Parts: sequence; structure tokens; C-alpha cells
Amino acid sequence: MAAGKGGRGAVSFRREKFVPQGGPDGGDGGAGASVLVRADPSVATLGAYRDRRSFSAPPGGDGAAALKTGRRGADLVLPVPPGTVVTDAATGAQLADLDHPGAEVVVAAGGRGGRGNTRFTSSTRQAPRIGELGEPGEQRRVHLELKLIADIGLVGLPNAGKSTLLAALTGAHPKIAAYPFTTLQPNLGVAELEGGRTVVIADVPGLIEGASHGAGLGLDFLRHLERTRVLVHVVDATLGGDGVTEALRQVGEELRAFSATLAGKPALVALNKVDVPEGAAVAAELAAGALPGAFAIAAATGEGTRDLLAAAAERVAAERAREASERAAAAAQSPPPERVYRQRRRGLGEFSVERDGEVYVVRGREVERSVAMTDLGSEEAVARLQRRLRQAGVDEALRRAGAAEGDTVRIGEVEFDWSDEDVAR
Repeated sequence: MAAGKGGRGAVSFRREKFVPQGGPDGGDGGAGASVLVRADPSVATLGAYRDRRSFSAPPGGDGAAALKTGRRGADLVLPVPPGTVVTDAATGAQLADLDHPGAEVVVAAGGRGGRGNTRFTSSTRQAPRIGELGEPGEQRRVHLELKLIADIGLVGLPNAGKSTLLAALTGAHPKIAAYPFTTLQPNLGVAELEGGRTVVIADVPGLIEGASHGAGLGLDFLRHLERTRVLVHVVDATLGGDGVTEALRQVGEELRAFSATLAGKPALVALNKVDVPEGAAVAAELAAGALPGAFAIAAATGEGTRDLLAAAAERVAAERAREASERAAAAAQSPPPERVYRQRRRGLGEFSVERDGEVYVVRGREVERSVAMTDLGSEEAVARLQRRLRQAGVDEALRRAGAAEGDTVRIGEVEFDWSDEDVAR
């Protein structure tokens, strides 16, 4: 991602009839455009970024005479599905979790526009011929990861019947077969309830032991369950009483190992395949003893699935109400926004000097920005830059690092031969 460069400040003098020596009137350059990532509910996948991975925002317009400021670049907005997590590819730091429509983050800020020569007037310099170049825009590589947002997440071992249950509840058409890991990617479906209400249900690949550490397909898809409000543990009742208990234990341990938050979500148990005699007997025994409140269902025939859906939807409604209450409480506790006034810091801030072979490298955000915005083709601008570097202590730091007359110094993208001579004021 590359943000737009700021526009160049104008070097201009007022030229009007009957107005001799009109003075400088160069306008500032416009700010470069930023690159934003925004959650858009009309976007379903990140497929648009699979083939095209380089994006550049437009630059700002140059300043002009008569104190005209350049046009600001129009921000480049990249739409992504709600639920997208944006991280810095270089550091791995999370930049934003775009978990609701309209959420956005600036991933690369546009460069500041250069100042026109009007900005450099003083009592001793009334006709400056200095105009700054625009500041380069930020460049950053980001990683986009979509975590599905669903109300209900179906979890369980492979072949527990999760995909069949999703189809029964929502009319979705996931791939269903009698071998492990039939589901290779998360499936979503929307179930309709009475009164026109809906809930979104996610079916993720089956979990096996070690899924929280990357075994099977678990690590890739457990993260999707973090978005769900309610979990439904789907278990094959034909495994027998001990088999059902072991399946629930195994899945529960993987959830806890991956995330304490995930393990603490409200959960229901669905004992599947009661359309088979041995499954019905086991489900009846467990519901009456070890698993009171468990739902006996047959995903293949639809038996018991509506009761399960109604109970899960009730839990979802309670979670939605709790989330709304927490948001309202947080908003009430937040202080009203205050206008903050920031004074522009004088000098060039902190910097460092390192030797890289035969080159002395000066690093520092303000130092590098100042050099990048200097018109090196203007003697007056270069002289001003030299004075600023000297006043900031850059020359002294180079001396201490061992730099001598004529040595090569690099600041940002610019290299020059260093001179230890005094600069005229």
C-alpha cells in the first residue's frame, strides 16, 4: 500500500499593475491521499485482493500563485468484508479489527503538502525563493485475514453431522460425504425464525486432537469461531455413552487451548443421529443422566432440529442484548471529545548516526522528512537545510561518529558529500 505524496509548495511573487514589489504569494501543496481499509457489508470475500496486491493513492495537487493551495488527494478506500483483521506484514502488529460495517483504519497516511514561499517570509527575508517539496506518502505491506461473523457456530469431530445440520437448519448446500474433513472451508447459512428474525450459522471443519496447535484443519478455522455468539456441540450419538463423553472432552480441550474466550462462550449440546436405533438409545440415556438439557436430533431427517434452533436463537438474543448493554455503558463512560491543540515541535527531533561501510547513515523521522521535502535544486533551500541540520546537532553527531570532509552521508533516499564548513546565515 502506498499513500499519495504531498503536493509541492509554490514559489511565486505577486505580479499586478500598480503593485510594485508585491511580495511572495506562493500557495501550499495539497496533502496526499491516504489508503484506508473499510468494512463493507456488500463485500463477501477477500478474493479481490488475491490477484492484485499493490495499491497506490493519488498525490496532492501543487500549490499555485495568489496563495492558492493545491487540491487534497482523494483517499483510496479498499472495501473488505466485516470481520476482517488488518495486521502489519512486517511486524505482525494488529492494526485494526474491522468487526462491524463502517469500521475503517488508515493503513498508509498521505504525505503533507509542501509549504509555499509565503511561509518562509521573515523580517530579514522578505522575498524567499524557497518552496518545499511534498512529503512522501507512507508505504506499508498489510495482511488481511477474514474471520467469519456468525451468531451460531457448529463444532464437533469430523463426521459428527455438522454440515448436514447446517443444511437442515438453513437450506445451505455444503459438501456432505462419509469421510473425514469433507468440509474444507467454513460454510455459512441463514436460518429464519418466527417473526422474520434471522440468525447466521457457521459450520467449520471438524476438530481433531491437536487442532489448537495446527493439527488437521483446526488452526486455520478455530479463529472463525471467535466471532460466534453461541456454540453448538454436535456429537454422533452412535459412538456410545463413553464415545460421546470423550468427543465432548476432546473438543472442549481444543477450544480452551486455543482461546479462553472461545471456551467460555454459551454452548448447547446436540446429540445427532437419533434416527438410528443405537443413537436414539444413547441420546435418551445421556439426556436423562450425564447431559441434561442436551438436544436429541436427527440432522438427516430434521427431527428435533427446530427445537435446537429455537433454543440457540434465544441464547443469541441474550448475547446480543448483553453486547448492546456493554456498548451503551462504554459510550456513557467515555468523556466527550475534546479539541486538542498541538504545537509543532521545533528542530528535527531524535535521530541516530550509524556507519554502513563507507557511508554514514543518519536516521530519524523528522530529519529524513526534512531532507525529502527540500528542493535540492535550489541553492537557497539547500542552505536552509544545512542550517537546520547543523542547529539540530547532525553535524556534531557526524563528527563524533568519525565523518571527515568529503565522506558520503545518506539521509533517507538522498546521498551527498559532507562538508564541515560553516553555512552562511
